[in-house]
Amino acid sequence: MAELNEQLLRSIITEVVAEMSTKKEEQKISFKETPNETETTSDWFKVIGEAKAGSSRDEVVIAVAPAFAESQTTNIVGIPHKEIIRQIIAGIEEEGLKARIVKVYRSSDVAFVGVEGDHLSGSGVAVAIQSKGTAIIHQKDLQPLSNLELFPQAPLITLETYRAIGKNAAKYAKGESPNPVPMMNDQMARPKYQALSALLHIKETKHVVIGKLAVEIAVTF
Repeated sequence: MAELNEQLLRSIITEVVAEMSTKKEEQKISFKETPNETETTSDWFKVIGEAKAGSSRDEVVIAVAPAFAESQTTNIVGIPHKEIIRQIIAGIEEEGLKARIVKVYRSSDVAFVGVEGDHLSGSGVAVAIQSKGTAIIHQKDLQPLSNLELFPQAPLITLETYRAIGKNAAKYAKGESPNPVPMMNDQMARPKYQALSALLHIKETKHVVIGKLAVEIAVTF
């Protein structure tokens, strides 16, 4: 595990340095009000246009951070983003609600990704996820740094936990008060993954675009 973490750290540092050296050569991004988005990140995760505010009270928005399923495709411990999204959607649908996915570009902070997501959600409830796996459940009448539930230790979040997060988010959207999703606790997780977590966040922040509106995402499993 130590060798693997060192390899990951080296590869991410190399990527960050390379991106910093070529930043001036990057193309400018269009900020048209109704952009014609043609970019796709994979065969399962596709941008289909600008995200609009929902009006259906039976929907929960899943808001993902800028690098999600693009420059990063797994969380901090290697769980594929595709499986994370699949499980959150499954949890929401098990409660009889609908999931809608948006990608947020204006921040890499999970709290502010959540705020943008819940303002687009018809129910006012959103699950926000950083590419490294940190997640929150947020509601639009709360302050950005307040939340319904916070899951800060990404290395300890399993697929079963992501599914439970989806279920609880749907319950909040229905006006219920569920018990918080149980989380494992490992005091060694923070020091063990702290450097890698910081580098992944730097890598994610490279994809932030100030002023760019969120986009709607279609997923295929």
